[in-house]
Amino acid sequence: MQIRDLPYPDPGDPDVRSGPRFLIWLGRNQIRGQLKSMSWGLLHQCSIAGLPLAVGFAVQAVVDRSGGRLALAGALIAVLGVLIAVGDTMLHRTAVTNWITAAARVQQLLARKTAELGSALTRRVAAGEVVAVSTGDVEKIGWFVEALSRFAAAAAALVIICVGLVLYLPSLGVLVALAMPLLALGVLPLLPRATRRADFQREKAGKATELASDTVAGLRVLRGIGGEELFLGRYRRASQEVRKAAVRSARMWSLISAIQVLLPGILLISLVTYGAALARDGKIDVGQLVTVYSAATLLLFPLRHFEEIAMAYSFSRPSAQRAVRVLSLSRVARPSTVDAAPVGDLYDPATGLMAPEGLFTAVVCGDPDEAGRLADRLGGHAQPEVAKDGAVEDGTADHEAPSVLLGGVPLDELELDAARTAVLVQDKDPVLLSGTLRELLDVPSSGRVSPEEALSAAQCDDVLNALAQASVDSGGDPMNTRITERGRSLSGGQRQRLALARSLVTDPEALVLDEPTSAVDSHTEARVAAGIKALRKDRTTVAFASSPLLLDLADRVALVHRGTVVAVGTHRELLRGEPRYRAVVTRETGDEIPAPAPPGKDEAIQAIDTIEEIEERA
Repeated sequence: MQIRDLPYPDPGDPDVRSGPRFLIWLGRNQIRGQLKSMSWGLLHQCSIAGLPLAVGFAVQAVVDRSGGRLALAGALIAVLGVLIAVGDTMLHRTAVTNWITAAARVQQLLARKTAELGSALTRRVAAGEVVAVSTGDVEKIGWFVEALSRFAAAAAALVIICVGLVLYLPSLGVLVALAMPLLALGVLPLLPRATRRADFQREKAGKATELASDTVAGLRVLRGIGGEELFLGRYRRASQEVRKAAVRSARMWSLISAIQVLLPGILLISLVTYGAALARDGKIDVGQLVTVYSAATLLLFPLRHFEEIAMAYSFSRPSAQRAVRVLSLSRVARPSTVDAAPVGDLYDPATGLMAPEGLFTAVVCGDPDEAGRLADRLGGHAQPEVAKDGAVEDGTADHEAPSVLLGGVPLDELELDAARTAVLVQDKDPVLLSGTLRELLDVPSSGRVSPEEALSAAQCDDVLNALAQASVDSGGDPMNTRITERGRSLSGGQRQRLALARSLVTDPEALVLDEPTSAVDSHTEARVAAGIKALRKDRTTVAFASSPLLLDLADRVALVHRGTVVAVGTHRELLRGEPRYRAVVTRETGDEIPAPAPPGKDEAIQAIDTIEEIEERA
C-alpha cells in the first residue's frame, strides 16, 4: 500500500539559521502528518488509560455481586481492546510516515544543494561530512520528527488522565496529579550532561571513521613504506577512545533510565499505602483503589516518551547542525537578466585570463591548487573565503571579485541551468557513477557529439576492449558492461579517459578541463590532446595542464603566476621568452627546447637562477 509519493516536487526553502530552527521547520512542514499521528496516539493512550476504569468497574461489580454490571464491564474492556489495537497500528503507520517523509525531505535538500554547488561543495565542506549527513544524520533527524508527535500525544494523555483522576477520586487523584510533573521533569537536570557526553562520543567516532577511511584509501602506499602497523596502532587508540566515550555516555543514560524507574516506584508505593488506609477506613471503595492504582501504573508508559524525546533531541540536534552547515552554503548569483545562454569569449577579469571563442586555450599554473580554484571560477562556482585558522566561512571575497564573462555576460547573472549548459568544468579527479557505460554517457548534451566520437577522441579503445571482455552478460557489447561505483574496476587512466568522453559528449559552449591527461602515458596523452582539439573545433576549450605534449597542440597558452596572467603566446614562444614558464613545464624536457645562442653574462646568471628554481621544485 502506497504511503506517499516521494520525493516532493519542491522540498521548500529550509530554515538554516540553526539546527533547532531546522528541526522546527521540518516539523512545521509536516503539520498534517504530526496532527494525524498525535490523534491516533491520543486514541491509543486514552484507550489504555480507560482499561483501569473498566477493570475497577468489573472488580466492584464482583464485590457487589452484580452480573449486569460485570457484563457491561467486559463489553467495555473488549471495545477498549479494539481501540487500542487500531490506535497502535495507525500510530505506528503515521509515525513511520513522518520519519520517512522527514528523511526524504532532508536527502532531497542535500541532493539539490550538491547539484547546485557541484565540485565547489567538497572544497567548502569535507566530502565525508556530506556523506555522514545524508546517511546517519538523516536517520537521527527523522527519529526526532517521528518521536515528536508521539511525545505530544503522550503529554496530552497525561494531562487528560490526571484531570480525569482528580475528578474521579480527588483524594488519590490529586496525589497522582502533583507527582506527574516531578516524574516527567525529574531527569531534566541530567540531560545537558548526557547530551555533552553523547556529542563527545560522536565526535570521537567521527574521527575514528575518518582515520579508518584514510587508512583504507592509502593502504597501498602504507604497505609500500611499511606503515601499516603505525596506522593500525593509531586506529586502535582512536577506537579505544570511542569505546570509553560510549561507556561514559551509556552510564549517564542508564542513570536517567534508573531514575525514571525509581521515581514512579516511589509514587506507586505511596499510592498503595495511602489508598489502602483510605479503603480500610471505608472512605473509598476497593474498585476505586484498583482503578486509580491501575491508571497510575499505566501512566508510566506515556512517561517513557519523555525520555525518548530527550534522547531523540540530543542526538538529532548536532545532526541537524551538520545538515544546516551544508544547506546554508549557496552559489553567489544575482537575479538573472539573461534569457538564453550566451556565446563568445570566456574571460576572467580577476586574473585577466582570456579564452577566445572557438580556440583551444591551455593554462599553465605553477600551483595546482590555484589551477583548481581558477577552473571553478571559470565555471561560475563561488569560492569561499578561507579564515586564518584554515576554516572555511562565507566571506565577501567572491562578492568583491568580478564575475567571469561569457560573451560579455557575467555568469553570476545566469540561471544555474543556463550557466551549467554554457560552461562545463571537469575536475582533476572526476567521479564515475555505477551503471553501464551507455548510462554513463547518457547525459544532457547538444546532440552534436555522439558517444562513439567522444570515446574515440578520448582514446578509449583499450577501455572498450577491457569492458567487452570483463562481462559475458553484455553479449560482447562494451556499452552494456556495468561499471562499478567510482570505476574501481578500472585503472586511473581508464577512469580519466571515460570521464573525459562523458564531458565531450555534453558538448558545452565552453569546456574547462583540469589536468585531463595527468593519469595517462605520454603516447596516449599526445593522441588524447589531438582528439580533443579535433572534436572541439570551433568550440571554446580551456585545459589546465603542464605537459608539453598537450601545450604544444594548444592554439594559445596562458601563464598564470600568483593569480594573474603574466604571459600569453604559443608553447614554443613561451619556452623561448618566458623563464617562469620554462621552470614549470621543462622539468624533464630540456631536449625539446631549441639550443639558444651562447649566452652573455646576464643571460648565464638568469639560466642559473632558472635551474636552481627547477631543482627546488623537484
